[in-house]
Amino acid sequence: MKTLYVSDLDGTLLNSNTALTDTTIETINALVEEGMEFTFATARSITSASLVTRGLHLRTPLIVYNGVYLLDPDSHDILYSHSFTRQDAQDILNYLLRHDMIPFVYSYIDGRERVSYMEEGMHEGGKYYMESRPYDKRFRKVDTTEQLLEGDVFYFTCIHDGSFLKPMYEYLEETTDYVIVFQQELYREEYWLEVMPRGVSKAQAILELKEKGGYDRVISFGDAINDLPMFQISDECYAVGNAIEELKNTATAVIGDHDADAVAMWLKANYQKKAGGSASV
Repeated sequence: MKTLYVSDLDGTLLNSNTALTDTTIETINALVEEGMEFTFATARSITSASLVTRGLHLRTPLIVYNGVYLLDPDSHDILYSHSFTRQDAQDILNYLLRHDMIPFVYSYIDGRERVSYMEEGMHEGGKYYMESRPYDKRFRKVDTTEQLLEGDVFYFTCIHDGSFLKPMYEYLEETTDYVIVFQQELYREEYWLEVMPRGVSKAQAILELKEKGGYDRVISFGDAINDLPMFQISDECYAVGNAIEELKNTATAVIGDHDADAVAMWLKANYQKKAGGSASV
């Protein structure tokens, strides 16, 4: 039986220092060498995900931007994607601007992934987001709101206080069929409101990968609310010990904490049993 193993990154595979330990890297690489089909599904871009997963040698397509893109693990070529129609992107931006929220807008411009932004009224959380990624060449400062929508738009991110963003979240959730994620930033006070094209989720991307790869089963690992749809389409789903209660209540079982290499340790113990492996880890 062919099984696909999928893990979230932040708060799940990554520890509280937003890093992979040597133990996790060595364990997963050894199991992949034995034939384990393992990948990650993350809200991060491939630029950001590649940095925090450096050292992993994966052979299974990668899921980024909460399922907007399914990418080749080596070339990062797009295998599956979603984007907004021009009208949808304009409608979302108009709504946010009416409520004094200038978002980060993610798009492909001339074949390059860019994150367009304006400095006007930027929340401290938005500034932190940019300052914590000095390596990130996607950032593109623009002078007008019209320029925010240049290219093929596929993602909006709003970073602000939770009380400021919550009414926007509730309105968009109730009146549109876009995919909306509203949650507090890990280890920070600010909240993120993310808007994605209709039909997008980690779950949908996993189902697409399951079909393309001919997998019989899916086993997933997560910690946050955006992992819930992924859990719902998995045959087995495991919440790390630091996960939110809602996810723990949905999980097949709760495993160890992300600071204790929980996913890698579960894989070491259980993949070998299921596949008859003998990884030297």
